[in-house]
Amino acid sequence: MNLNSSIYSAKVMHHRLAPKKHSFWYNVYMFYVDLDEIETLDKKLRWFSYNSFNLFSFRDKDHLVLETKAESVRTKEGLSQISNLKSHISVKQQITAYLKSHNVEIGNGKIMLLTNLSVLGYNFNPVSFYFCFDENNLPLCVVAEISNTYHEMKMFFFGKDELDGNTFRQRIQKHFYVSPFIDLDDFFDFNLVIPTESLDIKIDDYDKQGKRFFISTLKGEKKPLTNANMLL
Repeated sequence: MNLNSSIYSAKVMHHRLAPKKHSFWYNVYMFYVDLDEIETLDKKLRWFSYNSFNLFSFRDKDHLVLETKAESVRTKEGLSQISNLKSHISVKQQITAYLKSHNVEIGNGKIMLLTNLSVLGYNFNPVSFYFCFDENNLPLCVVAEISNTYHEMKMFFFGKDELDGNTFRQRIQKHFYVSPFIDLDDFFDFNLVIPTESLDIKIDDYDKQGKRFFISTLKGEKKPLTNANMLL
């Protein structure tokens, strides 16, 4: 079974620089899923299911990509109501609509979603990335989908103007609650290397004076998406 989808055995590192230095890291599996392969994965992989319970599950309701809906989400109840309304809408349909709002047409290209899956029904997924390619496998854009503890989500778009070699770079004011230690109007500084055999994602935080105070990295190595590798 030849798949575009894969797994990255990765390590997340968080390092706070101010007001007091502190750092920690943890291991994680990141799934790099071709959105056109989800139903195939559901049929071929024993430990993977689409919109149903399993050891690992890909659930459309865990992703909220339309900005008009994302902006209306302010409470758990609100998220629940919207999730019910969009339960029949796939992630592929939503992200395609979002991309069109940014004048990006996927056509015969592909969308690769770097994300955490639900594990035994539990979802912890602070950030996902949609890497979008044209029919020649050339990068078109990236969309970062960031979640917070209030179950709110916000999208950040990176187009060709932000592409530098194999890396999408952009510093952008977040206007979004992430942590009580980070102001709403601080800045995210994204450095998103297009995943290949290795994974290299970096998001730093800068204050309004331009001083970096937080570093986060996600680095890993690619593995085939197989039943055996899902249990390692």
